[in-house]
Amino acid sequence: MKPYPRYKDSGVEWIGEVPEGWEVKKLKFFSKVIMGQSPNSADCNQNGTGMPFLQGNAEFSHKYPNAKNWCADPPKLTKKDDVLISVRAPIGALNIADQVYGIGRGLSAVRASNPIYLFYMLSTAKEKLLSLGTGSTFTAISSEQLGNMLLPEASSEEQTAIATFLDRKTAEIDKLIANKERLIKLYEEKKQAVINQAVTKGLDPDAEMRESGVEWLGEVPAHWEVKRINSLFSESNAKPSNEAELNYPFLTISIHNGISDRELKENELDRKVTRSEDRSLYKIVQKNYLAYNMMRAWQGGFGASKLSGLVSPAYVICKPRTSIDSYFFELVLRTPNAIAEMRRFSRGIVDFRLRLYWDDFKNISVPVPPDEEIKEILDHIQTINSTFSRLSSLAMRKINLFKEYRTALISEAVTGKIQIK
Repeated sequence: MKPYPRYKDSGVEWIGEVPEGWEVKKLKFFSKVIMGQSPNSADCNQNGTGMPFLQGNAEFSHKYPNAKNWCADPPKLTKKDDVLISVRAPIGALNIADQVYGIGRGLSAVRASNPIYLFYMLSTAKEKLLSLGTGSTFTAISSEQLGNMLLPEASSEEQTAIATFLDRKTAEIDKLIANKERLIKLYEEKKQAVINQAVTKGLDPDAEMRESGVEWLGEVPAHWEVKRINSLFSESNAKPSNEAELNYPFLTISIHNGISDRELKENELDRKVTRSEDRSLYKIVQKNYLAYNMMRAWQGGFGASKLSGLVSPAYVICKPRTSIDSYFFELVLRTPNAIAEMRRFSRGIVDFRLRLYWDDFKNISVPVPPDEEIKEILDHIQTINSTFSRLSSLAMRKINLFKEYRTALISEAVTGKIQIK
């Protein structure tokens, strides 16, 4: 797209040059800034009674807000089409009001003649807004800082043209992003289906099959065995007893990735975990041991450890009785049918209270191929993982490029670097 014929210096570093005929004004001079005010918490609820109330914003990818609270009489209200901007962390996150809302101190409503144009304009100013944030407990910007922000202003006709253009182009880009995200999801589903087939039916599609005698498993290759967990593993409750063991890393088990291969930082944990300073309270998991979270086993919370470490006393540690590769059984136990079986063996009234104890887990039957076939299956799965990881990485790279292009396009349009006709 072509630039404007003539430009002038805006006097604002992050904006640069603007088209001749455009103005650079403080936000408060071409819009109304309304800072939020929090009501009495006793007047608010989460059951949908009263006025929908917003305390913070979704990220930029969500154009409209989603109220989770309602208040009887919030002191500050938006109008439909007001641009909502977070003035506390995350500073600069944006929405557009699709109805009247009450707004709290973390939000500001900005009312302008062309809210869509302003929405895109403010999205380009996020870094500038972040640089203005101050505070020790949390960063925030004031109403004065927001109102005094210098922004370029095009004519009303140009604002309409820019807003229409960006709505159309960002919708096209978002569609491309959504297609790539669906592709990544399909890759993951396909990969999991291949793995599930490999660990329960083997790699040879022409292999002679037989009934396993286990309902969740169905048929297995005729030369495979079917054994109870108890014949493959024993429970271990070993605690650290020497200096080396006390210095083992803390490991966790995720329902998504199994047991960690290193000690995770606090912000990497699936959920907030409080760790005791007394390492002697933890259980030891040795390399190739199988471990599971009693409360999340029915969700796939299993892992075969790649190293020796310390784990929560709430985990069950399964010591292999032979040199068999425990990772194979992690994959078996993560299949949907196996997870359903473990749910059946778990005890509790409601899902979040379910627990799978060793005395119940040990009676679950699993397929056991010959050792050399287990190695072949795991080698095949490693290849499958690498292939699908490469495909997903390529798709994610495209997504990031689309997002960068969308950001750049918005910035170029609202600051006048390209002329929209």
